[in-house]
Amino acid sequence: MTTVPAPRKLRLGVNIDHVATVRNARGGDHPDPVRAAQQVAAVGADGITAHLREDRRHIRDDDLRRIAEATDLPLNLEMAATAEMLDIALAHRPHAVCLVPERREERTTEGGLDAAGQHNLLYPFVDRLLAAGIRVSLFIAPCERQLDAAIRLRAPVVEFHTGEYAHASPEQRAAELRRLADMAALATKNGIEPHAGHGLTYDNVQPVAAIPQLAELNIGHFLVGEAIFVGLEQAVLKMRRLMDAAR
Repeated sequence: MTTVPAPRKLRLGVNIDHVATVRNARGGDHPDPVRAAQQVAAVGADGITAHLREDRRHIRDDDLRRIAEATDLPLNLEMAATAEMLDIALAHRPHAVCLVPERREERTTEGGLDAAGQHNLLYPFVDRLLAAGIRVSLFIAPCERQLDAAIRLRAPVVEFHTGEYAHASPEQRAAELRRLADMAALATKNGIEPHAGHGLTYDNVQPVAAIPQLAELNIGHFLVGEAIFVGLEQAVLKMRRLMDAAR
């Protein structure tokens, strides 16, 4: 068993999907998610996350190439485990692929991937992505059953879904935070690098950021929403300050 050392700096991956959502609402090319990627790179983000959905409601295929060419930041491609998306990932060779659940009728990703129940489906995807030199992450609930499945699938990274924590009542939030902390520690103990994301805001990020084993937070919708009022650079800088202060 290999233990992953706790990271000193907590990385921030910025999901720029909803810049593309605004663009797609009117058609055309504005606002350009590539410009968003460049702006967050300029103020110290550590990575760019983009979800290429089956219906292309956010990022479009050509955005992946343009984002990769526009910045030196690692690109984390969120995608469903489908043959179409696997072909796209193998063609573009992003730094990382995060396998997520996807239903066409959902507004956003709802809950974590059922890695335990879909082991036989997921294994060839993980295997082929790893063989291509792409770092694989599984977006899962922070529970031991799903983490055990990630270990069996040989995923080097898991991203814990923080939606239950983010939307919990004040009475329940402490329990959700303990669950995140326990699973991050268990992941690290088993040689898996733990990340977290979904529903994180200025008001709730610091307790999660303080979990010492977490290596990265991925935050998107909230930052794009804040950018309407203060600009994307200032929104990212404030999140970066809060995360750093928690460490």
